[in-house]
Amino acid sequence: MPVRSTRRTFVGVTALTLAFSVIAFTQAAYAGKPVGSDKGATTEETGGGDGTGIYAAARITYSGSVAANGSKGNVTSADVNWTPPPCWYAPYLGAKDFKKKMSGDIESQMNAPGMGGHAGAALSELKRHYEDEYGWTDTPGYKDYNVDKDGEGMFWAAVENPDEPDLLKRNSCNDLPFWVDNGEAPPPQYEQAITPEILAALAYQHMQLPDTEVSLAPEQTTKVNLPTWAWLDKAVFDEVQATAAINVPGFNIEATTTARPVSLTLEPGTDDAVTYPASGECTINNDDSIGEPYARGKANRTPPCGIKYLRSSGNSTYNLQATITWDISWTGTGGAGGDLPDGTFGNGQAVTVQEIQSVNR
Repeated sequence: MPVRSTRRTFVGVTALTLAFSVIAFTQAAYAGKPVGSDKGATTEETGGGDGTGIYAAARITYSGSVAANGSKGNVTSADVNWTPPPCWYAPYLGAKDFKKKMSGDIESQMNAPGMGGHAGAALSELKRHYEDEYGWTDTPGYKDYNVDKDGEGMFWAAVENPDEPDLLKRNSCNDLPFWVDNGEAPPPQYEQAITPEILAALAYQHMQLPDTEVSLAPEQTTKVNLPTWAWLDKAVFDEVQATAAINVPGFNIEATTTARPVSLTLEPGTDDAVTYPASGECTINNDDSIGEPYARGKANRTPPCGIKYLRSSGNSTYNLQATITWDISWTGTGGAGGDLPDGTFGNGQAVTVQEIQSVNR
């Protein structure tokens, strides 16, 4: 078997070939109903064979509380340095289907006008790699695209995360498609091969958290120097889950990412206000609620979670921002699991603040 020093020798020269070979991975096709925080709803990515009989690229199926139509969810990582994976490697095609796809792409480009020199030589090397066992130190070649092992494994290829804005990061998975036997792990040099942990991060990226509209007393309109109570009931505010899974012949993994509310942060929308507590962060109670509902007889008490405005909003309103911090964890196939960075999501509520009117007699 011919051997070279590195499998990356001609990767840059054959970028067009790779782009044609794995283009199916960069498109996400979803069907499902829009979901919010209701459990059991699904948004699913299509998969399976197409009309030609070629098995489609391994699509990720999302279920639970996820954004509709494959879009990003509304959760923001509290860790500014954490981002979902920009790309990964995943099962692509069986041997016969891969031969049909790759050999067709190679022949098409080799016959293109002006294809010669280094580019033509690189395409010849690529053809030899899959047909004549032409390999490198840690990347063996294949005999006739491994068709004698069809059904016993799949070729894996790069997948770009369409939600990654950085093109260089999105294209950083640039190794050639490689073979993995059913039931076996990908070779160790492919550190970005899909895992339950990567699926958990993608579930995080697509997770849809419920709107954060706190209950207020007084509601919507309050008075200067009058404490406004704020709370969230457990009944309308609970943990959220999103699941990501891959299911293809010989390879089935999944991960469920769970978000649990831990605190509510109130930002009054003006510097002329004080918050309760002073930090503005209301922690979760033992019964999983946040704050305390106002009731008759509490007028002279300081709310455990709330705001006191010190100046009227005049003819306008203050934009009260209520942001929830969520503890994020995950579990996956094979007992894997761990923590992900906390997530946050919030929205604004218009609050009118009026002066207390007095009448002199």
